[in-house]
Amino acid sequence: FSEGEGRMTIFAAESNAATFDYQAGDIGFVPASMGHYVENTGNTTLRYLEIFNGDRVQDISLSQWLALTPPELVKAHLNLDDETIEKLPKIKPIVV
Repeated sequence: FSEGEGRMTIFAAESNAATFDYQAGDIGFVPASMGHYVENTGNTTLRYLEIFNGDRVQDISLSQWLALTPPELVKAHLNLDDETIEKLPKIKPIVV
């Protein structure tokens, strides 16, 4: 994390998750094959560098994945209402 303040949640199967807060100068680690997401918790720009140890990286948008899942499944498992599900983006934003 090179600038700003953020929070990273690392998640695995069966509801296992851990959340950590970071600020500029901190280093985080995500074990191989675990999903994660980063949230800007400050009021300035958050900048961080991700480095992958491998020749193949796969990027999956959690919101896009939920938007493309049948709504009745999302409602049943996550207790989201129709209005919230309709707002989920069906196109993955490009992050550079």
